[in-house]
Amino acid sequence: MPIYPKKERQIFMIQLIRGFKDILPGEVELWQAVEKVARQLLEDFGFKEIRIPIMERTELFARSIGEDTDIVEKEMYTFPDRKGDLITLRPEATASIVRAYIQHRLYAKDPVQKFYTIGPMFRRERPQKGRYRQFYQINAEIFGVQSGLVDVQLIFFLVTLFSRLQVSDVKAHINSLGCPKCRPKFKTALSEFLESVSDKLCSNCIRRKDRNPLRVLDCKVPSCREAMVKAPSILDFLCSECKEDFDEVKNMLEKLRVPFVVDKNLVRGLDYYARTTFEIQAESLGAQNAVAGGGRYDGLVSELGGPDIPATGFAIGFDRLTELTGLDAKQFYQKPDVFVAALGGQSRLAAFEWVCAFGNQGIRAELDFGGKSLKSQMKQADRLGARYALIVGDDELAKREAVLRNMQTKEQISVSIDGLVENIKGIIIAE
Repeated sequence: MPIYPKKERQIFMIQLIRGFKDILPGEVELWQAVEKVARQLLEDFGFKEIRIPIMERTELFARSIGEDTDIVEKEMYTFPDRKGDLITLRPEATASIVRAYIQHRLYAKDPVQKFYTIGPMFRRERPQKGRYRQFYQINAEIFGVQSGLVDVQLIFFLVTLFSRLQVSDVKAHINSLGCPKCRPKFKTALSEFLESVSDKLCSNCIRRKDRNPLRVLDCKVPSCREAMVKAPSILDFLCSECKEDFDEVKNMLEKLRVPFVVDKNLVRGLDYYARTTFEIQAESLGAQNAVAGGGRYDGLVSELGGPDIPATGFAIGFDRLTELTGLDAKQFYQKPDVFVAALGGQSRLAAFEWVCAFGNQGIRAELDFGGKSLKSQMKQADRLGARYALIVGDDELAKREAVLRNMQTKEQISVSIDGLVENIKGIIIAE
């Protein structure tokens, strides 16, 4: 029984939730092409795919990302389940991959592991071009290696990937965040500086300058960025080990001819980073110009209950990457190999069987199910961009032959219905 009487029922169009996006045919082919290039290169570099759930216990992200970050404080989609446990839609992938690495004891056989994952993340940010509340990332993580050379390899990988995707206006920005031994002195100096410019800071930074002063360096508010121009650099406080590590990173990037900029204010938005941190920035994107970023997080595995194992990784913003790539979506659009134009009841049933057989043989085929005229069906074949039109009527069916028309050259040949699928497959492959 309907909830409302028929005459009172209101018809309305349900639309997307604000900040979410449909990826439609015509665009999704480009996404698939970018993903294919990324997957191939990741596997060439020795990464193995891991698939993680989109929901985790809230505690995982609060402990790993940091309770004083914008992500945890304002952006996570968190809700209680029916038992009252707090659940969060994943705002990033690293914490989940680390959790899986620990939970499944993937380090037991060999602590050195290289994983990647591709999928959606969720943050309730202000929607803008290239920035959505459900956004997609390509993530890669390396466990078990404590060497600046691994950081260099990840940066080199990103530059190589963007080159293959014809993204030209990007540059690597790098910094060192030091380690637990040298960072406290920097925090003290930074806190003293923040007190001197507190009148120029936004309300969030005023609150954070005492709890976690490094977060102020990450603020994107123009007044805060201007106030931090003369802030002390952590590079002046690095211990000998961190300095040696960062020098190695810079030297190897130069040897690999990877252009980079040392950016003293680059801290990323997550608490778990240490030593080398990096971003790949695209000049055409304006203020929010980071298309990829990452760094070293040696303490995160032990922080989440695992052994003391070093790690480093990165994340690529998939949505932004598809906007920047020089690849043309049209070249990846999948057009039918053959459109079967059937006239008459018996020929339509035969055509249906052929279309199913074509699909089973890897030949993209389409069929009009509505019994339209031959002229209408040929227009449909042309509109779909089909390479061939296979024309058959009940008379042709009785003669055991059909007509194959090349939609580009307009040439037509007769083909036998006996072995038709294999014969047409051979023609398409030969072409």
